[in-house]
Amino acid sequence: MESPVRMLAAAPHRLLFFVGASNVLLAMTWWALWLVDARWQVIGLPQPAVPAGWLHAIIMQYQVLPAFMFGFLLTVFPRWMSLPALTRAHYVPVGVGLLAGQLCSLAGLLGSRVLLELGAVLTTTSWTIGTTFLVYLVCLDKARTWHAVSCAFALGFGLLGLVSYILFLKSSEPRLLFASIKIGSIAVLLPIYFTVCHRMIPFFAGMALRGYQASRPLWVLAALWPLWLLHTWLELRHGYAWLWLPDLAIGMLSARLLWSWWPRRSQMPALLRVLFIGFAWLPIAFALYSIQSLWYASTSDFVLGRAPAHALFIGFFGSLLVAMVTRVTQGHSGRPLVLGNTAAFAFVVVQGVAITRVLAEVLPDTVAWHAVAGIGWIVAFLPWVLRSGRIYLSPRIDGQPG
Repeated sequence: MESPVRMLAAAPHRLLFFVGASNVLLAMTWWALWLVDARWQVIGLPQPAVPAGWLHAIIMQYQVLPAFMFGFLLTVFPRWMSLPALTRAHYVPVGVGLLAGQLCSLAGLLGSRVLLELGAVLTTTSWTIGTTFLVYLVCLDKARTWHAVSCAFALGFGLLGLVSYILFLKSSEPRLLFASIKIGSIAVLLPIYFTVCHRMIPFFAGMALRGYQASRPLWVLAALWPLWLLHTWLELRHGYAWLWLPDLAIGMLSARLLWSWWPRRSQMPALLRVLFIGFAWLPIAFALYSIQSLWYASTSDFVLGRAPAHALFIGFFGSLLVAMVTRVTQGHSGRPLVLGNTAAFAFVVVQGVAITRVLAEVLPDTVAWHAVAGIGWIVAFLPWVLRSGRIYLSPRIDGQPG
């Protein structure tokens, strides 16, 4: 029997999903403890060299979620383009770099700016390696797979965001860190998540439901890119009074897709239903962004705080993380394509965490509710991570390679 280390390196999704799962617990344990300490002063955590909330955003956007993204993209790009699968030499450096980058960043939270800088450089290096290989596949693709082009374009913005973060660590210019965070959320994570959903949700529905008519209009993807970039530019310019212009359009287009995708007469299996529910958080998030912008334009009062952002981050990104990674993990380990109790628990609790974090902005004792949401995230993910990690360290149950 192969060693656990060799099992992890047997396929890109094994290694990078394992790294992402580990990073989820490490990053959110620190953040939950930080929130508890900020509210009740019971631990006495040291102040990091960079404000904790900013580092939380950087770690989640550029280290935690990207491990899952690279694991998925390094697996599916060759399949989308009918090209040979990537080898260990392609994906092992990406996984090792992202893990080392986050470990250095988390160690740097104890006050070392040097470790934060090293974590940023390691993360940027691994991101560059992964993006280079993926862009190379795009260049080899004679048929021009537009979903791959969209993901590769977003990964390029990720490099821009990481460079901005490194420059901030060198200069302490807050506008650079602000730019890194805003680019990471709307120009990197959102396009990649949406692009994967646009390609895979109709595909999964077609496989699970007899007679389902898959709809993947590429014009929606083309229309959304300028809207995402306009939103990012307006945020960088603090143009909050005008965000409703792209955000209403983003919300309506995503709601239109959800309506067209949702099966009308078929009973969906749970593993498919969670994909639709997770996607439903996207129009909700941009409805909240739009309300916030219109209210600000009318009154100059910035209501709802970070509620729209966390409807996007926890509701959309968090829900689909559980749904999509569970789907891939089950299928690529030779297991039945079912949600299972552990993933179902994680998904349901994430819905509660998302609602709690959104409502926290308008509830009394906001920081206490932030801490509750942080603890809830750990409760949701701990059993799921343990189960998933055991699968990544074990051979496929059907005896197939990978």
